[in-house]
Amino acid sequence: MSDPRLYCDLALSEGASIPLDKDASHYLVSVMRRREGETVRLFNGKDGEWTAEISTANRKGALLTVQARLRASAGVPDVDLLFAPVKKARTDFIVEKATELGVRRLRPVITRRTIAERVRTDRLAALAREAAEQTERFDLPEIAEAEALERVLAGWPEERVLIFCDEAGDAAPMAQALAGLGGRPVAILTGPEGGFTPEEREIIRAIPSAIPVSLGPRILRADTAAAAALTLFQAICGDWAGDAQPRE
Repeated sequence: MSDPRLYCDLALSEGASIPLDKDASHYLVSVMRRREGETVRLFNGKDGEWTAEISTANRKGALLTVQARLRASAGVPDVDLLFAPVKKARTDFIVEKATELGVRRLRPVITRRTIAERVRTDRLAALAREAAEQTERFDLPEIAEAEALERVLAGWPEERVLIFCDEAGDAAPMAQALAGLGGRPVAILTGPEGGFTPEEREIIRAIPSAIPVSLGPRILRADTAAAAALTLFQAICGDWAGDAQPRE
């Protein structure tokens, strides 16, 4: 069995002592059944991935001693996902898959047809952390507080391309629409159950950097659309990281 992989927001260096919080200690000792003298992998976006030995392991907590670096941190792709929150399990799916696919920022947006009454960013952050630990990425995606779509678009930066997943049927296929996009910072926008209203579509399309795209001939569920859009973008644009640098 391979060593468990844990995110650590403390500085990682040879010989450093890393105390784990209650939740991480419980996972390591009670779930993964790791004992003193065994090893785990620690990682973050700045320091990369390191092997560490378990110095102390009990129900009260765990203490790790960092040994050697396994891998340097890779660049972070500058890609946001703007999504309308949906039902709990489907929002969980969006966050997990977006993390696995390398999104740097997750930004919940409240549209006129959004049905979710509350967005718990602490829960989303925990889901993202688990997904990052399981998928070999170095960093955790940033989780923004939910904002109204109109407010987000009102302050939209000119340099960031807005890939608008438009289910109305008159947008070009994604592969065609994104040809020659280059290494510009990007955001992908997916809608709620029931789609965007005509007024919202008009506002989105009025943004100079917006590129409406079609995800295919069928109307997709909101969570499916987010995963499909990210997968297509990765396939079309290749290495998202481009000139991105490790986080400080």
